[in-house]
Amino acid sequence: MAEEEVKELQHENENQNLERKPKHKGKHDKEKPWDDDPNINRWAVEPFDPACNPTGMLEVSTFSTLFPQYREKYLQDSWPTIESALKQYGVACKLNLVEGSMTVSTTRKTRDPYIIVKARDLIKLLSRSVPAPQAIKILEDEVQCDIIKIGNLVRNKARFVKRRQRLVGPNSSTLKAMEILTDCYILVQGSTVAAMGSFKGLKQVRRVVEQCMRNELHPVYQIKDLMMRRELAKDPALATEKWDRFLPSYKKKNVQQKKPKSKEKKEYTPFPPPQPPSKIDMQLESGEYFMNDSKKSEKKWQEKQEKQTEKSTEKKRKREESFRPPEEPVKSSNNSNKSEEGKKDLTELTKSIKSKTKELKKQWKTQERVNAEEYIAVASNDKSSKKKS
Repeated sequence: MAEEEVKELQHENENQNLERKPKHKGKHDKEKPWDDDPNINRWAVEPFDPACNPTGMLEVSTFSTLFPQYREKYLQDSWPTIESALKQYGVACKLNLVEGSMTVSTTRKTRDPYIIVKARDLIKLLSRSVPAPQAIKILEDEVQCDIIKIGNLVRNKARFVKRRQRLVGPNSSTLKAMEILTDCYILVQGSTVAAMGSFKGLKQVRRVVEQCMRNELHPVYQIKDLMMRRELAKDPALATEKWDRFLPSYKKKNVQQKKPKSKEKKEYTPFPPPQPPSKIDMQLESGEYFMNDSKKSEKKWQEKQEKQTEKSTEKKRKREESFRPPEEPVKSSNNSNKSEEGKKDLTELTKSIKSKTKELKKQWKTQERVNAEEYIAVASNDKSSKKKS
C-alpha cells in the first residue's frame, strides 16, 4: 500500500510541473492583463493635472548650471520671460552674474513632481546657446531634450571641425533636412549638439550625429534613409512588414591608404661626419684669400658680368622662340604617294615578267621546228662532195 501511495504522489507532482508556466528571468517581467489591450496607447503622454498632487512637494529640490561669459548679456535681457514662464508651474529661478550660474528650485506652489527636471533641462539649453523662446518649449509635456557630447568622439581637432561641418552642411542645408524629417530642433554649438523634440526623433538625431562624428556613415545617406521610412510609413499595407528590402544598404569600403615611403637606413658609424669647409678655407683653396681688395672687387665684377650675359642670352633665346614658326605636321598624303609608287613598281614588274615569258615560249617553239638530224646529214654530204672534187 505504501508503494502505491508513493507512485500516486510522484504522478501528481509530474502533472503539476507540466501545468506550471515557465518562469521569467526578471522579477517583474510577467504578462499583465492590459499588455494585449489595443485601446491603450503606451506612447501617449498624458498632461499633468494639479488635482493629482494637492498638497505639493515635501522637500525643496534645486538644480544649478554655469553658463559662458558671452551668454551673460543675452540671459540678462531675456531673464524676465524665463522667470514668468517658470512661475506658471510654481518654480523659482535665480540668475547669479557674479558666479555665472543659473539656479532653479521648487516652491510650495509646485504640484508637478517632474517639472523640476524640465526646469533643469531649460537652464542647460540656455547655457548651450539655445534661444530663450525655443528653450521655454521644453516645459511642455510632449517636448523632450537631449544634449549629445561630440567633443570626445574625435581626437584630432582639424578632423573634428571637418566632421562637425559635415553635420551642418553647406548653408546648414543638412541640418534643416534633419529637423524636417525628425520633427526636432537641432543646434550644433562647440563640442555639443542640443536637440529638442519627441523621444523617437531624439533617438534618430543621436544616431545620425554619432555615426557622422565616428565617420561610419555620411548624414546625407541617413537623410535618404529617413525619407524612405517616412514614405513607407504612409502605406498601411506595409505597417506589419519589415522594411529591410526597401531600404538601401550602404557597405563601408576599405580604401587603402598610401604607405609612407621607407627611408633607407644609413650605416652606423661611431665617428661624427666631416666638418664642412668654412668660407676662409674655400678662399684659401681658390687663392682669393691672398688677393688685394681691388683684385677681389674685379673678380666679383667679372662674375657679375658673366651672370648678366648668361641671363641676357637666355632671355634673348626665349624671345626668339616666340617668333619661330611651328613645325608643320606630316601629312598622310606621303604615305598614299608611297603606296601608289609601290603599286606602279609592281605593275611594271608584272609586265616585264609577262614579256619575258612570251619570249621564252617563242624560243621553245622555234627549237621544236628545227630538225637536228637533217642539219647534221646535210653537213656530211657537202664534205664528201668536196673531197670527191
